Parts: sequence; C-alpha cells; structure tokens
Amino acid sequence: MSGRRGAGAPWRRRRPLRTRLALAASAAVALVAVGVCTAAFVIIRYAMGHQLELNLTQSATLVMQQNQGPHEAAPGVVAAECRYLSAPACSQIVPADAADDPSGTYALPVTGAVREVAAGRRAPYFSAVTLHGHPARMLVQHFKDGTAVQVALRADTVEKGVRQAAGMLATVGGAGVLLAAALGYWVSRTGLAPVTRLTAAAERIAATRDAAHRIELPAGPPGREDELTRLAASFNTMLGELEQSVAAQRRLVADASHELRTPLTALRTNAELLARADRLTDAQRDRASAALGRQLREVTTLVNDLIELARDEEPQPLVEQVRAAALLEHAVAAARGHWPEIGFTVRTAPGTEALTVPGVPARLARLLSNLLDNAAKFSPPGGPVEAELTAPPGALEITVRDHGPGIADEDLPHVFDRFYRAQAARTLPGSGLGLAMARQIARAHHAALAAERAPGGGALFRLRFPRDRTELPPAGAE
Repeated sequence: MSGRRGAGAPWRRRRPLRTRLALAASAAVALVAVGVCTAAFVIIRYAMGHQLELNLTQSATLVMQQNQGPHEAAPGVVAAECRYLSAPACSQIVPADAADDPSGTYALPVTGAVREVAAGRRAPYFSAVTLHGHPARMLVQHFKDGTAVQVALRADTVEKGVRQAAGMLATVGGAGVLLAAALGYWVSRTGLAPVTRLTAAAERIAATRDAAHRIELPAGPPGREDELTRLAASFNTMLGELEQSVAAQRRLVADASHELRTPLTALRTNAELLARADRLTDAQRDRASAALGRQLREVTTLVNDLIELARDEEPQPLVEQVRAAALLEHAVAAARGHWPEIGFTVRTAPGTEALTVPGVPARLARLLSNLLDNAAKFSPPGGPVEAELTAPPGALEITVRDHGPGIADEDLPHVFDRFYRAQAARTLPGSGLGLAMARQIARAHHAALAAERAPGGGALFRLRFPRDRTELPPAGAE
C-alpha cells in the first residue's frame, strides 16, 4: 500500500492544481452517483423479489383455504398451468410420508426439505427452481395433518425487470459520471480563478519588478467575501506594502547618493591636494589634513546612520527592561559633554524613577541623544534645553524642548523625513538623518515620537511609551 502511495504521489505533484481539483470533484460526484445507482438497484431488486414472494404467500393461502372442510383434497397436484406467464401459480399438496404420495407425478420437485416442512420439522421457505425451462420461485409451507403446500410462479418477469433496471441505472450512472467530470472542470475553473489571477500577478511582478500591479476584486457587499477574495485582498495589501517599501528604498538610495556626492567630492579634492604635499606650505598641508579628517568623520557618520536606518527591527536577544529615568540622565550627561555651551536640565516626575520600558539600551540612548543634539543645535549659545520625564495616564512620556526659532508650519510635517532639512537648518552641520533615525527607533520600540511648536517659542519633541509596555522592576532588582 505504501509503495502504491509513494508511486502515485509524484504523479499528483506533477499535475496542475486545477487538474487535481477537477479530478477530486469529479471523483466525489461520480462516487455519489455510482453509490446512489447501486443502492437504487439493490432496492428495486429486493422490492420485485419481495412482491413475487408476497404473491406466492397469497397463492398458498388461497390453496389452503380452498382445500379445507368438505372440499379437502388428497395429496397431489392442485394446479399445474404455470408454464405460462399469465397462468396462476402451480400448486400441489405433498404428504410427509412418501408412501402416501399419489400415483401420478408431481408438477413441482419434491425433496427431503419438503417432507420435513410437511412433518413440521422445518419452517416454511422460498427457493429458486426451474419449470419447463423457465426460472421460477417456489414456496413450501406446512398445511395440516402431515402435509405441506408447494406453490410456484415464473420469475423470469422479475429477472427481466431487474436487468432492465440495471441497464437504466448504469446509463444514468454513466451520465452522472460524465456530468461530474464536466462539473468538476467547471468548479476548478471557477473556484481557482482568483488563484489564477494571483499567480499571474506574482509572475508579472517577478518578471517586471513592478509592485504597482493589483488584482481586480469581485464586487460584493463588504464583510461577505469568500476566502479566495480575502486572499486576493491580502495579496493586494501586501503588494501595496511592498510598493511602499521599494519606493522608500529607492528614495533612500537616491537621497544617500545625493548626500554622499558632495563629501566624496571634497574628500577626493583634499586627497589629490595632499598627494601634491611637496608643493604646499605647512599651513596649507595642515588645513587640508584637518579638512580631510573632518570629511572622513562626516562620511563615516552618514554611512553609519544609513546602516542604522536600513534596520527596521531591534534584535530581540538584546531587549531588556531599561529604567527610563536613568537612561534620560545618562543621555543628558553625554549631551553636556558634546555641547558645553548649552545648559541642559532634567526633571523627573515623582514615582517615575523605578519605571522601566522594554528595549535595547544603546538604541534608546541613541534616540535621546539625537533629540538632545537636535535641540542643542538650534538653541542659541547659553540657551537652555529642557528634558522631562512624566507619567501621564496610560503612558510614560519623555519631552525635549529647546528655546530656538522653533519649527515653521511648512516644515512641521517633514521634520522626520530622511535627509529633510529646513531652510533655517541648511547652514548648520548635519545630514538630516538624526530625527528620521529617532522616529525609526521609537517605532521599533512601539513608542510614538511627535514634534510640535512649544508655547513661548522653540521646538518640543514628545516621546510616548504606552503604559502596557512599561512596568515596575521585580523586587530586589538593581
């Protein structure tokens, strides 16, 4: 059995899904049709045979009624005209003892079983016999005083009816099998039409690399779509996400190429200048070396930022519970070292010192560092930058505010875009990736980062972690 299954499996795998579905549907309907026809044949044959036996029982009862009382007949043949189809049943009375047989011959065969029924030692029974070359059905039933009644009727009409019924049911069954094959083919074509469209769309996208293609969905009331329609809708959604991802990747590559072109050109110029160092003065050489080192750091920072932006999720093995207050203090302390001319202040609301958030400490520190660096860059010399940790209902929130020029209304929707730099920021150092990286880190940690104009001037950045992702550390934790 396993060998046959193993031999048939490759054949099934080589057949298209439409062919396999059509064969399965056809086989199921064909089995039902054959089963119904078989059951109908069995029922018809039983009903016709039962009707013949009922006629024999009625004939035997009539013979026994006619041969009681003053009309009682001696053992022997009562009627022997059943060689014709229209004749009544052949009948005869047989004694239990062969010595009591009449001198004439019997019309029906007399066996030991008949004698046993006459003697009352055996129950009545039906049997198949042959009369004058024709099939017949015979009933042997106990009569009285050690005798039995035998009656017989020709059965060829029943057998002919059974054969005709078999032929008709075979024809109907064959037609049912053909209809099942047609229906199976129709079901496979209709049912797999969305799958065919899915396959064509996938092949087209693979050939053209164009994720803008969509599968046409059938019109219908919302909420009543079938499984294949929902699959097509999900595939369209996936294509939309893929298209956005591809577009974002292309924009990133184009923006990165544009941003790298200028520093690489400057690097090449300074490198070529240093290659002719023998023609430069010591001061020119020092300026060129300093510029080359500065540009190398800028390019390195830009490339590292691009690598960070290319990563959408945080590595799960590095995720741990991080104390938000300690993280903010650490980030502000690092910012004071980078921006000594800026006055950084930290405020933490009561009860927030022990709250933690799940995340990668280095990445969360990078997020806060980018926000603090952005605030310091736009703050006037000696201006304050305020960082605050609060716990509003349902959340844990960190805000960073500066007192600089603030964010223009036309720039506010784009402050987190990659490489976007406002008009006022184009003269300041930076590549326009810091805030984009901050938002990506926030999203990877299931937090929301928003920018707004601060009351009284300046910019305000609000980082909010949902409360269901914050928790108190376990007892005794450090």
